[in-house]
Amino acid sequence: MKRGVAGVVIALMLGASAAWFASMAYAADAPRGRIIANANACMGCHAVDRKLVGPSFQQIAARYKGDAQASVKLSRKVKDGGAGVWGMIPMPAHQSMSDADIRAVVDWVLAGAPSK
Repeated sequence: MKRGVAGVVIALMLGASAAWFASMAYAADAPRGRIIANANACMGCHAVDRKLVGPSFQQIAARYKGDAQASVKLSRKVKDGGAGVWGMIPMPAHQSMSDADIRAVVDWVLAGAPSK
């Protein structure tokens, strides 16, 4: 019986290790902007390729394509929040995000939110 319990414990440990390594592989492959967006609940309102509560990241990239001030405008919008650009639902302010993290997310979004 002890062997059975030990076997289960080892299997659980191996499963947990595999999950940890898989998450590390994702983190290594995913763009920094996407990792930060996931960590700051951006994906609760935005998706990469479809509208949720707010516009998709790809829609945002398309709207601001060619706008030299896009990075500054969007960084300010993330930090301060806003409303009216994409409809009636306001975007909340993200005052606790660092400027570097905001810039990483904005740069990733303006690049079309690539997966790698």
